[in-house]
Amino acid sequence: MADDADIILSELPDDELVLQMHDDLYDGMKEEIEEAVHILLERKWTPYDILTKALVAGMTVVGHDFRDGILFVPEVLLAAGAMKGGMSILKPLLVETGAPKMGKMVIGTVKGDIHDIGKNLVGMMMEGAGFEIVDLGINNPVEDYLDALKREDADILGMSALLTTTMPYMKVVIDTMIERGIRDDYIVLVGGAPLNEEFGKAIGADAYCRDAAVAVETAKTFIARKHNRASAG
Repeated sequence: MADDADIILSELPDDELVLQMHDDLYDGMKEEIEEAVHILLERKWTPYDILTKALVAGMTVVGHDFRDGILFVPEVLLAAGAMKGGMSILKPLLVETGAPKMGKMVIGTVKGDIHDIGKNLVGMMMEGAGFEIVDLGINNPVEDYLDALKREDADILGMSALLTTTMPYMKVVIDTMIERGIRDDYIVLVGGAPLNEEFGKAIGADAYCRDAAVAVETAKTFIARKHNRASAG
């Protein structure tokens, strides 16, 4: 990045710098994001505030515009790369400062489906919100999900599908969980372009999430309920 850009970023007041970071994320400008993260850290911002107010808030806009067809895959990949650059600086600091841990989520695209941009965006946003993410990648059969849930002692299962032909496989996974008596042990969230709320209900998921921002809020709500039930019990 050019020296004059450094000077501009470092001279911006905090609120303007955060807005600039939202713009830079949207444009996939990784070096600028990394520079801005360092500037805010020097100004004694907490790693958690930088993550939520600058990075997660900026990526929420990216997620909405991707869902609405304003942004396309290459642009989202650039934005995600910029977010990762910022997160790589913050991650070790978040561990040190004991940032709030929300829960653990196993996420993956279902068997027969190799689309993962939406899933990756959800994983990144969930991570930014304080969830630990175990990403199984694409083309996952039932056993991959169930093995990971048990092995990782997870709270949430997130399944993604982008094809109408692979959507029904989500029901196969949930039905298998019911058969094995473990369905109520986990929060099940589903998402993907061809899905809707009715489909989510029909297959027995806890919720359908239309985009990454909704997935984060939904997960937080369900985790809070789970904790409330546990403390009441």
